[in-house]
Parts: sequence; structure tokens; C-alpha cells
Amino acid sequence: MIKARVKVIIGNMLVFFQPIKAKRLVEKGLTIPEKLTFKERLMRDAIMKKAVENKNFDALSEFHKNYWIEKGEGYFSYTTNILENFFKPKCSFLIDMLQEKLKNESINYHTLVEIGTGNGQVLEYLSSRLIEIDNFVGIDLSIAQIERNKIDFEKNSKLEFLAIDGFDWLKKNGTSGMIIVTSRGVLEYFTESKLQELFDFLNELGHVIFIAIEPTAIGHDFSKQPHSYPFGFESSFSHNYIRLFENSGFTIWHHSKIAYSAEFNFNFIGAEN
Repeated sequence: MIKARVKVIIGNMLVFFQPIKAKRLVEKGLTIPEKLTFKERLMRDAIMKKAVENKNFDALSEFHKNYWIEKGEGYFSYTTNILENFFKPKCSFLIDMLQEKLKNESINYHTLVEIGTGNGQVLEYLSSRLIEIDNFVGIDLSIAQIERNKIDFEKNSKLEFLAIDGFDWLKKNGTSGMIIVTSRGVLEYFTESKLQELFDFLNELGHVIFIAIEPTAIGHDFSKQPHSYPFGFESSFSHNYIRLFENSGFTIWHHSKIAYSAEFNFNFIGAEN
């Protein structure tokens, strides 16, 4: 405890005496402190802790957005096996359920949009599974990663990759008949108010299916604490997804979860309006 407090004090001092360096750290993103020096980690931790204590959730969300813009490609370069090691063994049951659901739907679902597509492997897999869908759009904040995806998947004419904020793209291009997918943590970087705004907007579009595979804090008791709060080393947000979906008019057709670490569960959610 004392050691942790000393680190925070030193971190705050470094931020105070090196404001330009602190600003550059923030601009590059603070989510995952890979390749930071020991002093930079102290500064990073102090900045994040201050934002959490002050409940400056907009700042936290901005830190995360900066990270995925600036360092997303680097992260995806050393997490290349997410499809085989995580998505297929743990998430494909939800795609099985979606397939069955689409077979019985009278609505024409024509486009699947993956927000936070990363290296594009999950989107390509979904295009091979959901053959009745015409278009697959992969959206990510990292320009470098999106350019790499365009090269890697140029032979798959069903796939389109775009470097843009997912909500901004949906505001311009969202229509009825879309399936939205997030996997392995994307919505956790939205503030609660921004996420509610997204769900409200999607509900107004018409027929939308949402597949969300997102973490929540192990100790988050939604009956006692219905609102979102920062959790874990990343200080991303543990959201009450069911409440937020239902607030916007969505119906939950599946919700299950698994304990994935000492800090968080992964939630598997299927929602529709």
C-alpha cells in the first residue's frame, strides 16, 4: 500500500514537472502501457488515477480513443491469434444462434458492421459463416491497421474496411437491416452516456441486431450499482449492458457470461429491436 502511494506521488510529481511529456503521453493513449519506460508508467498511472478519482469519464474515454488511433496496429500485431484462441472456441455459439435466428427472420438483414475490427480476421470469419449477408464492414480507429486489412483481404469482395469512429459512420450510413458486432471489448471504452446515445440512435433506425461480446467487472452488482464505472488496469468501463439496451427499446434474446480473469467476466449478448 505504501509502495503504491509512493509511486502515485512520484508519478504526480513527474507530470507536474514534465507537462509537455505528460501531454504527449496522453496524445498517444494510455490504455495499455506497453513499451513505456518506468517513469512513463508512473506518469501514466498518475494521470489515469486522477481521472478516475475526479470521475472525469470523458477524459478517460478520450485517453482510450487516442490509444487505439495511435497504437492499435501495434496491439493487433502481437495479438494475432484472437480468432483461433478466443473467438472460435468461446464466441462461435453466439454466431450459431444468430444463424438460426436469421433463418426464421422475415426481415432482410443485408449488412454486418464490426466496430473495432482490429486485424479483420473475425470479420472474415463472420463472412464465411453468415453467407446470407451481402456486405461486411469492418471499422477501426487505426488507419495503419485498416490499410493493412485492405491488402490482407483484397480478394474477399464482401469485405470493406474503414478507418473512422464507428458511431460517426453509423450516423451517416446506418439503416434498418443491419447487424452490429463488437467482440472482446470495444464498448468498454465508451462512456455510459455515449453508449446510451449509440443504442438510442440504433433503435431509431429500424430493425437492428446487436451482438456484443464485452467485459464487465467481476464485482459489479447491477442491482446495487446500475451505472457504469471504471475498472481494471486499463480503467475502461464496466457497463450494465442489459439495462442500457432495454432503456433504448431493445429486447435481449441471449445473455450469458464467463469468468475470464480475476478482474472481469466476458458477457455474450444478443439484442434486437
